[in-house]
Amino acid sequence: MWILAKEFRFEAAHQLPNHDGKCARLHGHSWRGIIYVAGDALVENGPKEGMVIDYSDIKNYIKPLLEDYLDHYFLNETTGLAAPTSENLAQWIYEKLEAAGMPGLIAVRIDETCTSLCVYSKSKLADFVMGDREARDFSSHRAEPMPVFLTALA
Repeated sequence: MWILAKEFRFEAAHQLPNHDGKCARLHGHSWRGIIYVAGDALVENGPKEGMVIDYSDIKNYIKPLLEDYLDHYFLNETTGLAAPTSENLAQWIYEKLEAAGMPGLIAVRIDETCTSLCVYSKSKLADFVMGDREARDFSSHRAEPMPVFLTALA
């Protein structure tokens, strides 16, 4: 099994109208996202030989969302989310990529700030990768709550 991660970034504003703090005001972030894709086989021949999926193909799936909904937009308006929290935004992006037929999609991570992030997934594999102890068959062999390759991305 291979797990690939492709990062993307965008600048956008949002407002959380029912929030009990400063996020109720209109404000913006330099958002960072990561798309996680998994596959258990590599392409055997042709221009994608040796790949699960070409990173440029992952980029092509996220590009329309960045251009038409995310980058330099007011997320409350473009996404249709009343409260575009990192949680709601990660799910919204995941569902858009899923609807577009992105192969191997297992999770979307959204970093709202350099210290606050969210991962959304529908996959049990993602639970395993992200550190859900109940989803692991061999949890006794690993003490860390998150695999090393994910902490390196943080």
